[in-house]
Amino acid sequence: MSADTLREQPRKQGAPGTARRLLGDNGALVGLAVLVVALAVLSGDFLTVTNLLNVGVQAAVTAILAFGVTFVIVTAGIDLSVGAVAALSAVVLAWTATDGGVPWPVALALAVLVGVAAGLVNGALITFGKLPPFIATLAMLGVARGLALVISDGSPIALPKAVTRLGDTVGDYLPVPVLVMVAMGLLTALILARTYSGRAMYAIGGNEEAARLSGIRVDRQKLVTYALSGAFAAVAGIVLASRLASAQPQAASGYELDAIAAVVIGGASLSGGKGRAFGTLVGALVLAVLRNGLNLLSVSAFWQQVVIGVVIALAVLLDTVRRGGGLRALKGRPVAFWAGGIAVLAAVVAIAVGVASTGSKTGTTGTTGAGGGGLKIGLSVSTLNNPFFVQFRQGAEEEARKQGVALTVGDAQNDASQQVNQVQNYTSQNVRAIIVNPVDSDAAAPAVQAADRAKIPVIAADRGVNGAKVAQLVASDNVAGGRDAARQLARELGEKGRIVVIQGQPGTSASRERGQGFAEGIRQYPGIQVVAKQPADFDRTKGLDVMTNLLQSHPDVTGVFAENDEMALGAIKALGARAGKEVKVVGFDGTPDGIRAVQAGTLTATVAQQPRLLGQMAVQAAIRAARGERIEATAAVPVKIATRANAAEFATS
Repeated sequence: MSADTLREQPRKQGAPGTARRLLGDNGALVGLAVLVVALAVLSGDFLTVTNLLNVGVQAAVTAILAFGVTFVIVTAGIDLSVGAVAALSAVVLAWTATDGGVPWPVALALAVLVGVAAGLVNGALITFGKLPPFIATLAMLGVARGLALVISDGSPIALPKAVTRLGDTVGDYLPVPVLVMVAMGLLTALILARTYSGRAMYAIGGNEEAARLSGIRVDRQKLVTYALSGAFAAVAGIVLASRLASAQPQAASGYELDAIAAVVIGGASLSGGKGRAFGTLVGALVLAVLRNGLNLLSVSAFWQQVVIGVVIALAVLLDTVRRGGGLRALKGRPVAFWAGGIAVLAAVVAIAVGVASTGSKTGTTGTTGAGGGGLKIGLSVSTLNNPFFVQFRQGAEEEARKQGVALTVGDAQNDASQQVNQVQNYTSQNVRAIIVNPVDSDAAAPAVQAADRAKIPVIAADRGVNGAKVAQLVASDNVAGGRDAARQLARELGEKGRIVVIQGQPGTSASRERGQGFAEGIRQYPGIQVVAKQPADFDRTKGLDVMTNLLQSHPDVTGVFAENDEMALGAIKALGARAGKEVKVVGFDGTPDGIRAVQAGTLTATVAQQPRLLGQMAVQAAIRAARGERIEATAAVPVKIATRANAAEFATS
């Protein structure tokens, strides 16, 4: 029994005291109720059966992860590795069941064993290696994510069809992920309340030394605790992969923070000794309802991060007040009162910020008029942390305003599962058409299939969707663009030299396709040797670091191909005065900064995709599809090589 529990016992007397205690113990539930009521008032789409089921599905992975993390936090520990372990387990499942030829039930068991093994390593580092839990699990985060990339070679692996059924529904309405979530929640409650290990966890979290002196084998119980966390992470990874119909090596990135947040919002104490399965479930639902509701209200993804951060901060503040360590001015008021009050305040702040930010750059654009016929269209962009896709969004918004169409824009932040959630939310809103710029072509398929079943046409932009029907693919050819980049670089080098390739984010279709096209093209020039390939995640700063490092081992390099302009600009910075003269650099995208670098002569060339035109054409196609007009299966966006000689024509694109 924790010290907190002992302190709260004297306040159980009388109806008012009981009410205050219940409010304090269930502050997150109060906050969830307020959120549901407020969102029901603000959005007519929120309380539909379809949307509420969407909320349950979207909460499932976070909740399962959080159930495992609950065990750890109850013992006053922390586990930062659960997201990466989930991805690794899913990759092992897919790889063993496909390339390994292992029957899928055995592959499922192996995936769970991988999670258990990762948890045991965490526990051993903490108990026998005496590493702080933060450091041990942070190290495992890196190891697990790296192994997932190594096993998959940075590419998604398709799951056996039998496993993908875990992402389907029983009958027409009951989603399997929700059933798995409930089952794992019941198992968590059973372990915590009815087993020796559960009681030992509370004792260790309350006072580890006292637990040791009372005869509890603390080291063994910590091993059990972290093994359980790893096993639950594996189950979460399997559920996530089944929703995406593929194992993504970059999946669940950052989910460990959501899991910890769900546990804390649910009333667990970071100091240990306190936590419940039901509270964790409520915490996960709070996060899912917030994201779902803010999506329905067309709130910017950037503001959504602010809202989630506010809620987490308030939850931790509540934990501090509950333990009597903060906000001394509140000590005279009943803790139960402040527990409920802070939970309600979190919900109110979230809604206030959401309403205030509606209509922002990544919210709703356009007005319903004669041109668009009152159409409402949803757009899910893979990421808005990239100038190319910012221009793509701007082009789509300009066309929406011109046509009088209401366009709701969502930022998937390079998270395939978040994009699936966005498309599902658009489906429950009954938009007339959806434009999706896939994070990954395979992972987008289940959500697109759901939209198709709802008779909502989907336009794929920039990247196709594998295994699902789309009304039209509006895109330039990344593979052809890669070949063009290879020819241009070879021409600039006189068909001989030593070059490096700076790759995009491992596992993304854009990186795979551009890299494939470049590799095919450069093979035609035997005098050119590719001496190194390294990823820089489509990021300018990482491009700078990677190029700086490569120059140490390959100082004689004469050419660089970067799979987007941002990384090319970072490489130029690393090359300094050599850029464009001794070393020829070719980028990809034709962003404004890239075109300016071409005009300055530091960037030799870039494959210009005209992203504004891409956005305009996608909206035009969505309008025609929504009206039921016949459209072509593909629409090509012209791709050109921008050099210093012709860069001026791309300067405003």
